[in-house]
Amino acid sequence: MEYLPIIVLVLSFVVLLAIGTPVAWSIAISSVLTMLVSIPVLPAFTTVSQRIGTGLDSFALLAIPLFILSGELMNKGGIAHRLIAFAKTLVGSLPGGLALINIVSAMLMGAIAGSAMAAASAMGSILGPEMEKEGYSKEFGAAVNITAATTGLIIPPSNVLIVYSLASGGASIAALFLAGYIPGILTGLFLMIIASFWAKKKDYKVGKRSTLKEVFKTFVDALPSLFMLVVVIGGIVAGIFTATEASAIAVLYSMLLGFFYKEISLPRLPKILLDSASTTAIVMLLIGASMSMSWALSYENIPQEISSGLLGISDNKIVILLIINLLLLFVGIFMDMTPAVLIFTPIFLPVVTKLGLDPVHFGIIMVLNLCIGLCTPPVGSVLFVGVGIANTTIEKVIKPLLPLFLAMVLALLLVTYIPELSLWLPSLFDL
Repeated sequence: MEYLPIIVLVLSFVVLLAIGTPVAWSIAISSVLTMLVSIPVLPAFTTVSQRIGTGLDSFALLAIPLFILSGELMNKGGIAHRLIAFAKTLVGSLPGGLALINIVSAMLMGAIAGSAMAAASAMGSILGPEMEKEGYSKEFGAAVNITAATTGLIIPPSNVLIVYSLASGGASIAALFLAGYIPGILTGLFLMIIASFWAKKKDYKVGKRSTLKEVFKTFVDALPSLFMLVVVIGGIVAGIFTATEASAIAVLYSMLLGFFYKEISLPRLPKILLDSASTTAIVMLLIGASMSMSWALSYENIPQEISSGLLGISDNKIVILLIINLLLLFVGIFMDMTPAVLIFTPIFLPVVTKLGLDPVHFGIIMVLNLCIGLCTPPVGSVLFVGVGIANTTIEKVIKPLLPLFLAMVLALLLVTYIPELSLWLPSLFDL
């Protein structure tokens, strides 16, 4: 194995991150430096810039800015309040009721908007003060909000699963979307169990039990929002439209819903569009830079070398999956989810397919694994949003966060070693 390219890649990337260079630029610069090991300066710069451009030239990627816009419209369109009210009638009377409301609401919000940041922002700002008022510590509230928000990246529609489909060379988006439901719900249930135990231990208040009439009323209020699932996911699975077309329908539906709820007005639209464009620009720059690094890795034959190295350690599926999970957990600490999926899918997917793993199953493993990284310093974006909204510090949040981490890791292990949790739903629809 030629070690120089991988040494240059890793060392330059780590140094650039350490001196505060933005992640996208760190990826692009380290890609150029890696290429310089093998080719002259001008072709290296030209190739990397071309790969950034061609990496974004994909019809499937058009779904991402549209889903980001639909998520922004939903976040500003009063949907979060109605989902929280519905969740309150379902789980508000259980131990740790408000924490459970946060988790269920985040799962519902994720299933509609597909954004961890939107869920963390909405649930933290609405439920955070209410939890404090009921005697919950703000650190516990922040920890629940941070971990629960990531379930929206597993439960479809999910931009990250679209990115994985692209990186894997064509895994079915419809199959990936269906595969995410059970693992996402399982993760949410584990978080709810831990939150209940913690709340019981701390003797937090329990809400009053809702009547069937109250449950029905809040369900009817939330029904137009929940119907988005039927429209978007149902249309994709039934083959009526593609994921990209579904994202456009999601934008139209969420805008109409915002006007119907009278939470969005024409004067507010420019700000919503600007916020969406800003988020889209960041995501697309990350995707383009990551595609250039992925190509640089492939050019230097690094994925094949790593694949041979891993299979040289063991040909036992259990051992290899454990090693890959540990590596991804480590990667997730230092790298954002989108570039991690684009860079490491071409490295690890050939290994697991040789062991007989379904690419759809591996996609769910990878995304669920990297969700944990969003809750960890120093790069965890959802961690910083949750802590910022709760007006507390990372140091104080770590203690209540640890048991919730363990719940996510347990869910990850079950999803890794029980393929049916991911593949049962897609198989029902012959996907």
